[in-house]
Amino acid sequence: MGDVWTFRDTAQLGSNVMDTKVDLSGFKVEAIDGSIGSIDESTYGTSRSYVVVDTGPWIFGKKVMLPAGVIRGIDEDEERVYVNRTKDEIKNAPEFDDAMLTDETYHSSVGAYYGQGGQGHRGWDDKV
Repeated sequence: MGDVWTFRDTAQLGSNVMDTKVDLSGFKVEAIDGSIGSIDESTYGTSRSYVVVDTGPWIFGKKVMLPAGVIRGIDEDEERVYVNRTKDEIKNAPEFDDAMLTDETYHSSVGAYYGQGGQGHRGWDDKV
């Protein structure tokens, strides 16, 4: 199983995003069961990569942090990012606000939620 904070390799993502460090801001995000919003910001950190998704009216303007490991594919032409979680799993994730970007306790809770053994866990290589 891979690290929940690390992007899958380029072949698994179906994209060269990792090689070119494409800015994913504005890309639409698709959960297993539908659209959840668009990417507000993304990182390509060496030890912790993630995207912050603005859910818009779907859950009343809430933002959510998704670790890079839950991204199962990226379509650069369509500007869409696909994640291997349901809308409910994302909706029930630890609450996010911009002040938490560098908060280690928050990152730990998100990692536990989406990672192995967390309540939002699905296998690293789950097919949808």
